[in-house]
Amino acid sequence: MTSIPQIAPNVAKDIARVFALQQAHQWDVKASPAEVRKAKLAKLKSAVEAHADAIVSAVLADTRKPEGEIRVTEVMNIAANIQRNIDNLDAWMTPTEITPSMNPDDTAQIMYEARGVCLVLGPWNFPLGLTLGPIAAAVAAGNCCMVKLTDLCPATARVAASIIRDVFNENEVAVFEGDVVVATALLELPFSHIFFTGSTRVGKLVMAAAAKHLSSVTLELGGKSPVIIDEGVDIEKVAAQLANAKQFNGGQACICPDYVFVKEGQIAALIEAFNTNVAKNLYDKNGEIKKESIAQIVNEGNFIRVKALFDDALAQGATIAAGGEWDATDLTIHPTMLTEVTPQMKIMQEEIFAPVLPVMTYDSLDQVIGYIEARDKPLALYIYSNDEANVQKLLSRTSSGGVTVNGVFSHYLENQLPFGGVNQSGTGSYHGYFGFKAFSHERAVYRHR
Repeated sequence: MTSIPQIAPNVAKDIARVFALQQAHQWDVKASPAEVRKAKLAKLKSAVEAHADAIVSAVLADTRKPEGEIRVTEVMNIAANIQRNIDNLDAWMTPTEITPSMNPDDTAQIMYEARGVCLVLGPWNFPLGLTLGPIAAAVAAGNCCMVKLTDLCPATARVAASIIRDVFNENEVAVFEGDVVVATALLELPFSHIFFTGSTRVGKLVMAAAAKHLSSVTLELGGKSPVIIDEGVDIEKVAAQLANAKQFNGGQACICPDYVFVKEGQIAALIEAFNTNVAKNLYDKNGEIKKESIAQIVNEGNFIRVKALFDDALAQGATIAAGGEWDATDLTIHPTMLTEVTPQMKIMQEEIFAPVLPVMTYDSLDQVIGYIEARDKPLALYIYSNDEANVQKLLSRTSSGGVTVNGVFSHYLENQLPFGGVNQSGTGSYHGYFGFKAFSHERAVYRHR
């Protein structure tokens, strides 16, 4: 019989102690004015910028990501996100005035108040960016926060913990390191709000734990994000963008294109251009891959999982159209394209989260729509088309967290848009103003004259 791991008594005691501190302090934080919150955010931004080189070194040690990717996603984007909160906080905190319908002589407004004590559970694929971003939103909204860092990126977790502890008192923002046992212990507490980024499988566990206390949740999950390539588009441009997308973080991004629909007459050109761009991006003149230019798979378990999906596809008749090389010694997967793929293959049933791209052909747009409609709603959907009627048809007949037309990732990168999933790909949204709202309660206030 397998024993259930138990949390160390000292860690459990520390979690309970900090939670009690934050519960007591939350009302002072809630009442804090914009200037106080902005000062905390400015201190956090300065700490991130001051630790930039340490962050790069830590993420590189944990993931082997290219340095340029790290500086953009784990330093520059974080700093810009924090600054966006600082610049807009006065406007965001201003109550929305409403003209009452019952008596126009009365007044009414919507106030944005802090939810209270929140839990942020960070992921491993962007371990700092997808943890400090929600923390910044929580602080801007006037919350206390307990944070669990991923144990799959230990060097990054240490740097992040150092930054958080230097910037915040533990009665406002406190950080905990450790494995799933620590996360499970945290989820036993009656948080006001839980913000989780990760897989749909774990998201269900988080939501179940939140239900015990009726905690509100923001779940940033994932899913199989499709790419639909219409006739008449520039296939070389599409292939270049797909090659870049699957190279980015080694394909380990929740919004990464997961599979492609293309017309039979376009598939040869797509394969050729994909191969050309992968070679240009990642291989030297001797045909050797430049491993410093692509992140490794996060751990052996995920490498084995993706290889099993790949092997199952080949066993059922899939063809390697690009890549197909695997190096278990350093967990490297060469960007790979599979054709002759069918819905019965496991690779079409599970989120891949690796630089492997299955391609299916279609005859009519209705066939594509029927396939997407019959499956879980994805986090992202990508449409390449010059036909606005076809774009509108796809938008009206499908559902996804977000959509980018004639590109990839752009709906995520635009911080004036809400980012989040729908049903199986998540619940709630954030980024910019929507992050402030995610950590705020919209409180109705009516005043009689």
